[in-house]
Amino acid sequence: MEVEDINTVAVLGAGNMGHGIAEVAALAGFDVNLRDIKEEFVQNGYDQIEWSLGKLAENDRITDEEADAALDRVTALVDFEQAVEDADFVIEAVPEKMEIKKDVYGELEEYAPDSAVFATNTSSLSITELSEVTERPERFCGMHFFNPPVRMQLVEVISGAHTDDEVLELTEALAEEMGKTPVRVRKDSPGFIVNRILVPLMNEAAWMVESGEYTVAEVDSATKFDMGLPMGSFELADQVGIDVGYHVLDYMHDVLGDAYEPCPLLVEKVEAETLGKKTGEGFYDYEDGGVEIPTDAGSEAAVRRLQAVMANEVAKLVGNDVADPAAIDEAVMLGAGFPDGPAKLADDAGLDALVETLEKLHEETGAARYEPSDALRTAADEGGFYGDEADGDGGDAYEFDTIRVEKPGEMVGKVVLDRPHRMNTVSEELLDDLADAVDALEADEDVRALLVVGAGDKAFSAGADVQSMAAGGGDPLTAVELSKKGQETFGKLEACPMPVVAAIDGYCLGGGMELATCADMRIATDRSELGQPEHDLGLLPGWGGTQRLKHIVGEGRAKEIIFTADRFDAETMASYGFVNEVVAPDEFGDRAFELAADLAAGPPIAQKYTKRAMLAGRDDTDAGLEVESQAFGHLMNTDDLMEGVTAFMGDGEPDFQGK
Repeated sequence: MEVEDINTVAVLGAGNMGHGIAEVAALAGFDVNLRDIKEEFVQNGYDQIEWSLGKLAENDRITDEEADAALDRVTALVDFEQAVEDADFVIEAVPEKMEIKKDVYGELEEYAPDSAVFATNTSSLSITELSEVTERPERFCGMHFFNPPVRMQLVEVISGAHTDDEVLELTEALAEEMGKTPVRVRKDSPGFIVNRILVPLMNEAAWMVESGEYTVAEVDSATKFDMGLPMGSFELADQVGIDVGYHVLDYMHDVLGDAYEPCPLLVEKVEAETLGKKTGEGFYDYEDGGVEIPTDAGSEAAVRRLQAVMANEVAKLVGNDVADPAAIDEAVMLGAGFPDGPAKLADDAGLDALVETLEKLHEETGAARYEPSDALRTAADEGGFYGDEADGDGGDAYEFDTIRVEKPGEMVGKVVLDRPHRMNTVSEELLDDLADAVDALEADEDVRALLVVGAGDKAFSAGADVQSMAAGGGDPLTAVELSKKGQETFGKLEACPMPVVAAIDGYCLGGGMELATCADMRIATDRSELGQPEHDLGLLPGWGGTQRLKHIVGEGRAKEIIFTADRFDAETMASYGFVNEVVAPDEFGDRAFELAADLAAGPPIAQKYTKRAMLAGRDDTDAGLEVESQAFGHLMNTDDLMEGVTAFMGDGEPDFQGK
């Protein structure tokens, strides 16, 4: 079966995950049968889909017509046979209990077509054990979406012991058709990838407090502000539900052994039914202030301990051939919002030091959870999970962690802001990578124009990565240096001798808009949103926005954009003179490259001097005119001038060589 052969998707379970998956499938154009055991359950799921589609249309992510069409493709059902009898692909999303799921598959096998593929949305239970309830274990796999499915990009595609490779490939293709990023989990292992990293991390945070050596505030400060993770460990546990994490951990304990023994602190919370945000109290009291995490209460010792436990889990996944380091990093960044993947974070910290930390903890406590795995020791001996690649140079001028550099042809160098899991937000590391990439492309004789884009279709760049920058502790002097670094890095695009095109699709906000401001031309899709929201945060644009924007749109418009902190659509920004061209999303990629290629075919020397004269004349017209006149004289003695005149006289196209 090919993905083109899938017409009807049955989703079993209309709860939070089920109705979200059904909505994603319907938006992708599939007919969806949404089934639950009671009319009220399935109707509530249908109503939630209708509400969500309405919000997407209200926020201009889809049109009203697309929302209506997607809803029309969803059929809400209670009758099991009717829901699955014509299904090509079945996604089960019933409660996370093995007995309930097994009962569902027993009934599903009776009514579903022989050709149908079965996929479970379980977050941790054994794919193999569930598949063996059916008569088609080779056509059974895991398809784990993340909550909420409409927003979260990741889908873990998990192989059971019997799963055919063709079924995994089909499931990955289906996830891509739904606009998601599939990550292959090669072997059935509790927690798969993301939960296998997050749940032991949550458990270790609890053990640290249980020991009396740390407080909740100290651990969460270390996690959120020193490590730069999206939430503190206890904050995340409260958000997800302490019971949810505990049940995954309890299952890991049963299957994997004493290294996953739940901390008594978690057991106490579950038994007391203080489960986090949903009960009003967990590790934080949500009826009396909620989450308050100090920015400076963490410590190097706390960070090192958490990093060491996390690195050990990465190593176990790699050593057991569940996934490789790159897949683990991609999954955790997409599914948990980490600024960097746990394998890279461990390499940066130094595996030798992390092994030493675990050895010391194991000696002090005797606890199995601190015993370094053989795979971690091997990775340390080999120089890290990525080996020599972890150094980041590898002899390749275009090898970066946060951006990609491509050469699509026609003398165009394409710079891709490659942090789609963080909406391509700008971190300090991205600033460093971008500065190095611009320098390398300037020196590349095969490149004569730059095209800057954002990975994915959600954002060019949604601004500064506030979380990673908050890890700096809010020190004013550090912030000043960061502002200067951003100004200088973006200024490299402005001063670059080649034409620079910013291709904007989705959000272009804050620091992302300041980056785009430094391009020579901007093209945007009609679904893009642009703006400088810093005033809503009590800040101002700190990467050149207060100075550069006014030269493009005028001082009055610049003040309007900055003071209101509003978001503006692409057509409005085109009317302000910021966007040069607005196109439909399906034309965007081709048109952006075509524009960059056209500019790359222009006269390089004239382009360089034109940019230089314009920049010099911003605040001093006389200085700009002087550069212009000197450049005019210089160009009179170039081969490009003769090429241009000859082509003009012969009604042909010039072939400028930059000489």
